[in-house]
Amino acid sequence: MISAVVLTHNSEKSLEACLKSIGFCDEVLVVDDNSKDRTLDIAKKYSAKIVKSNLEDDFSKQRNLAMNLAKHDWVLFIDDDEMISNQLRKEIIDKVQRPTSNFQISNTFSNFRLKRRDHWWGRVLSHGEVAEAYDRGFIRLVKKNSGVWTRRVHEEFVPNGQTGQLNGYIDHFPHPTVTDFLHDINHYSTVASQELVLRGYTPSIAEIMFVPVCKFIYTYFIKLGFLDGPAGFAYSFFMSFHSFLTRAKAYQQRNFK
Repeated sequence: MISAVVLTHNSEKSLEACLKSIGFCDEVLVVDDNSKDRTLDIAKKYSAKIVKSNLEDDFSKQRNLAMNLAKHDWVLFIDDDEMISNQLRKEIIDKVQRPTSNFQISNTFSNFRLKRRDHWWGRVLSHGEVAEAYDRGFIRLVKKNSGVWTRRVHEEFVPNGQTGQLNGYIDHFPHPTVTDFLHDINHYSTVASQELVLRGYTPSIAEIMFVPVCKFIYTYFIKLGFLDGPAGFAYSFFMSFHSFLTRAKAYQQRNFK
């Protein structure tokens, strides 16, 4: 049996589609970070268990909290702007919810990587910044307490067992507009810069100047972001700008308190 975990904050625009896609799960936990819109009403409509989070902007702590509260052996982590595709749903049901037919598989692995398709500017991105997500994915389906989530933002699961790979996709619909994208990278770069400061790290002026440029060259040219057309250029540019903001904000916090 599976528990699903969704982190939310003012997620009324995307949450319903997300919750519909995980209707096959036996339990849904919505970990809400002080939403002011209809997020909680939508969660209640789908009989989700609402967990109030006072762990602002620490997404790993929110995920670890939800994993501890989950009732079932397997936990599926999905963001509020994502949906489980039909192929992935069938694969999860076959490998995890039917242990009698897949006993060996479900006991060999303590976690699974799930691939992700990013939909942006009317197309699926598969190169550049999102190439790893598209080709390999991230650990999102785990046995309860089989590892721990780390990092406040762009969090990742560190497992203590063997990792499997599923072939179906999570469909991701981030940043509907350029304005939304700019708002998101401004917010998340602040969180990432605070994490750098807490670790005692101060970026140099050279890093602030050259790391974003190098990142753009790497994602757009070496990782073939240009193959995704105008959307690939914009995505590489915005994420390089995110790198600039993270380092500039950390430098400011360390030097101009």
